[in-house]
Amino acid sequence: MSGVTEMTVRPARDDEVRRWLDEAAAEFAREQVAAGTWAGEGAFAKAREQQEALLATSAMLFLIGETPDGTPVGRLWIGLTHPRGVPGCAWLNDIEVFPGHRGRGLGRALLAAAEEAARAHGATALELNVFGANRTAVHLYETSGYRVTTQQMRKDLT
Repeated sequence: MSGVTEMTVRPARDDEVRRWLDEAAAEFAREQVAAGTWAGEGAFAKAREQQEALLATSAMLFLIGETPDGTPVGRLWIGLTHPRGVPGCAWLNDIEVFPGHRGRGLGRALLAAAEEAARAHGATALELNVFGANRTAVHLYETSGYRVTTQQMRKDLT
């Protein structure tokens, strides 16, 4: 891994949020299908439905990580209210370092920015969900002090 690129975080513009929500729903649907939890047919519509319900129930922060010259390198989507109502706990809906900027410590920097943003809005904890097959993300969270609070497991019987 080469050195960490300097990064700042700013609120996402409305057009960035709209594009992001489309991309996030498509990616979430793909991950659910790959994990075997959803059928392929109707997965995108289901992802959008869940996304809309989430957006209607919590204050959200949409943040963009940028280099000093204004190049976007990643993004954060934080729900200030936990989806299961855990008091004082924010929820990290999405974190992404854009392709071409990975491997430079930006994921860790974005995660730290998410924690700071949640703390600044009164959260005393931050939770997230990660697909088990995403070993890079699991490692990032484990080495950043996150611990497993629940775990869902699956065995294909075919």
